[in-house]
Amino acid sequence: MSHSAADAGGHADPGGLGAGHDDDGGERAAVAAPGGRSRAELGIAALLGVAGVVVLWDASRITVPYSVSDVVGPKTMPVIVGSLLVVSAVLLAVNVLRGGSGQAEEGEDVDLSHPTDWKTVLPLIGFFILNIVLIDPLGWVLSGTIMFWGSVWSLGSRHYVRDALVSLVLAVGTFYGFYLGLGIHLPAGILAGIL
Repeated sequence: MSHSAADAGGHADPGGLGAGHDDDGGERAAVAAPGGRSRAELGIAALLGVAGVVVLWDASRITVPYSVSDVVGPKTMPVIVGSLLVVSAVLLAVNVLRGGSGQAEEGEDVDLSHPTDWKTVLPLIGFFILNIVLIDPLGWVLSGTIMFWGSVWSLGSRHYVRDALVSLVLAVGTFYGFYLGLGIHLPAGILAGIL
């Protein structure tokens, strides 16, 4: 006897999935989630929009003397970031109002059954706090080197010398990148006469 794609009631099941299955893998159930999710997503859109407006308003209050040689001034980045926040907020709100919905948390590629790895998180937080404490007395190059090295150590790297050299290069590179590229002087600390 040949197998037909009809259920017991005689209705066709073109996908051959059987009764109770959606042909799109259950996506319809996820889209028809309660209104709480869409309200939360609209709240995120509103939060993004408010943040963007605040950044744009704050950028408009930056007073800079006119300079012909400096086309890109300190207002440029805040205006770009604020504009991107506002555009993202509008696009997210339109998507949610049209019925779009973010992927459910269990759909992400994260195993939610595992607890937070505090052996990694706490040292990372500690090295960031240490950077905040040391940046004025030691300067960015030394405190940044310690922070970068501590971050990769916290994440599991055990190549101490290589990591220290790469951290030093990153710290010196960002020090001069901010100074030469943006005109921002990071603290030199005890290396003030050398850098």
